[in-house]
Amino acid sequence: MEPKKNGTRRLRDRSGFTLIEIMVVIVILGLLAALVVPRLIGRTEEAKKTQARVQIRNIEQALGLFKLDNGFYPATDQGIEALIRIPDAGRIPNNYRKGGYMDRLPKDPWGNPYVYVSPGAHGDYDISSLGADGVPGGEGEDGDINSWDEK
Repeated sequence: MEPKKNGTRRLRDRSGFTLIEIMVVIVILGLLAALVVPRLIGRTEEAKKTQARVQIRNIEQALGLFKLDNGFYPATDQGIEALIRIPDAGRIPNNYRKGGYMDRLPKDPWGNPYVYVSPGAHGDYDISSLGADGVPGGEGEDGDINSWDEK
């Protein structure tokens, strides 16, 4: 039975990881992170742009319902706020839906309000997100996202 104890003792002494094994694992994890993280970071801005386009489409659907009930779109001075509460200035809608057309007005993914103009330069109305910088124009993450753009 003596040989078993020695064999067990040897296994017990070797049960941990060596410093080299740990370093190899850390290097492998670092290489994986170096490959994956840049791809994820680049996708964040694209996801925000997609979210803005979806929110603009949702506002457009609510505007369509507003027009269907009332025969006109809210004016620029009434804004898209007319979708959550009946306007008290300008042309007052006669068949305003109880509870409004949206629960709340979304802010764009960068925390800015959407810009609404009616009548718009590109149709009955224009809706825009001014991008990350919050000012008209720009490129990349600062670029505007507009209801009239085809994307």
